[in-house]
Order: sequence, then C-alpha cells, then structure tokens
Amino acid sequence: MALLASDLARRLARDAEAVCRHYLSNGRREGRYWLVGDVHNTPGRSLFVRLKGGDSGRGAAGKWTDAATGEHGDLLDVIRERCGLTDFKDVADEARAFLSLPRPEPEPQRRPRSPSAATGSPEAARRLFGMSRPILGTLAEAYLLGRGITALHGTGSLRFHPRCYYRPDEHSPTETWPAMIASVTDLAGRLTGAHRTWLDPGGFSEATLGKAPIDTPRRAMGDLLGHAVRFGVAGEVMAAGEGIETMLSVRSVLPDLPMAAALSAAHLAALLFPDALRRLYFARDDDPAGDGAMATLADRAMEAGIEVIVLSPRLGDFNEDLRLLGRDRLAAALRVQIAARDVVRFMRLAA
Repeated sequence: MALLASDLARRLARDAEAVCRHYLSNGRREGRYWLVGDVHNTPGRSLFVRLKGGDSGRGAAGKWTDAATGEHGDLLDVIRERCGLTDFKDVADEARAFLSLPRPEPEPQRRPRSPSAATGSPEAARRLFGMSRPILGTLAEAYLLGRGITALHGTGSLRFHPRCYYRPDEHSPTETWPAMIASVTDLAGRLTGAHRTWLDPGGFSEATLGKAPIDTPRRAMGDLLGHAVRFGVAGEVMAAGEGIETMLSVRSVLPDLPMAAALSAAHLAALLFPDALRRLYFARDDDPAGDGAMATLADRAMEAGIEVIVLSPRLGDFNEDLRLLGRDRLAAALRVQIAARDVVRFMRLAA
C-alpha cells in the first residue's frame, strides 16, 4: 500500500497545477507555487504548494506547507482533506479518477483494519489526544496567552489539533475547527477522556475570548466521573476547580501547587481524592452551580479527614480576576486566603 501511495503521489505531482486548480480552486499560481488559504480551499495565501521540482526529497513537486499551522503533506493529503475522506482506498480511488487510471485488481489478502473507536469513548479520546501535538507555538498557546495565562510549565496534559471535528447536532454536517485538547486522567495517570475547546482561527477577542464562534465551543468525551485534567502530581496538598482556564489562572500565582480541573460542577462534586491528600483548596466560581459543587465536595473531603479551604474570586471567576484585575491583585487576594505555611511553599513568585 505504501508503494501505491507513493506512486499515486508522484503521478499527481507531475500535474500539480491541474490538481491545485481542481481541488484548491480558490487559490492562484504565483511563480513556482500555488497559494491558497488552507487545505480546505479557503481563500488566502498561507498554504503554498510547490508546482515544480523533483520526484522526492526536499523541494519535490506536489509538496505543500501551511505557514499558519505548520502542517505539511503531499497532494494525496490535499485530496483526503478536501474531499473529507478517511479511508486510504477512497483517497486512492479519487486520485485514480482524477488521473483517469484504472482501478487496481482486488488484493488477494488484506491486512485487518483496526476497529474504529466508538464515538465519545475513552478509546476515541486516547486516539484524539495521540494525534494532537504540544501547544508550544500553536493557536492553543496563543489562546491561553490571550486569556492572561503565561505560566505554561508542566502543561503536558494540553495539546493542539488544527482540524478537530465539530458537529452542532446529529442532523448537521461535520465541521472542522482548531482546538485545544486536554487529557482527562485518573489518579494513576491513565487517560480516560478528553476535553475539546474549539478555538477562533482569527485569534483572541473580547467578544469570544478566543473560542470558536459556534454554539458549544467546549465538549468532553470519555470517562470523566471522578477524573480531571491535571497539572502537577498531587501529594498532601492540591487545588481543584471546574475549568481549565480557572485552574491555570490560579496556577499563575501558585505555580508549584498541583491542580485538577474537573470540567463541570457535577464532575467536580464527584472528584476522587489521592490517598495522601490532607488539604484541598477549592477554587470556586461565583455561581450557584459552583457553590453546590463546593458543598458536596467539602462534605466528602471532611468525611475523609481532608481539610478544605475555599478560594473565592473577586469577579465571576479567577480568569476574570487575572485578565481584568491583573496578576498582582490576584496574587494579593489569594495570598490572604491560603494557609500561611503554603505561601512560602507554593507562592514562590509572590512570597
């Protein structure tokens, strides 16, 4: 199959301009390149396809790079993404149809295909996280910086996917948007789910706060109950709250304190405690759902012999405090709320 793919890619590259005019019709030729917005044929100039060059290696014809996302590939990738295909057989059939080539004879034996993961399952979450990449230099990093979050050390639980599927409802077509992908893990560090924050390709604005202009820009998948998106490894002391941005905002002034984002009030109330935990900081949101989760979680923690200290924002949540009031005022507010012995231990930058 690899030989078949490379052969088709070379044949397409020999007529790269015709391929581009057909599948990337919103672009145009400039010199030795075809310029277009992206691999989905959006008008623009960030993706460039080399029209002339060798058959392989650096500078080969048919190779493309998207300067906005760093993605790259060949003309088979263009066909796959442009036509919304997932199976290589369908991509090959489309390429052969374009090249007016006969279809190959059926293979006498086919390698068994990996079974597809059920939509929304932990396995689907593991695959999504596995195909995403670290956030450094991506739109996900820019999104967090736009939210005022600059303490991005130890954020291996966050990744970026440039074209994450989004479907408004079961009757609507599937769309693709860039997304920040967060791994949801259990106390042993096993990935049980994933959380998606679809992002605005245009960047941060006060209107959207960097999230994509869609009905539900945040969704979770997999096994979430009791688990969380984690930053650091919890020991005797940790902090917990609902949102990823909330916990990363608190982490901006408590950079050494392990934290867990449970993603919703209901899941926060059911968060499982590490065996060694002795003091739990609860980063509340200023809303009724957050207060209900706080009461339930506090009751469970106290029954387990865990001290609970509530951290309250001045505005609606801690990310609002960070963005609108600034890091120094957030640090001053948290400094008087945490235990005195934890100021030196966890608030290195403000002690």
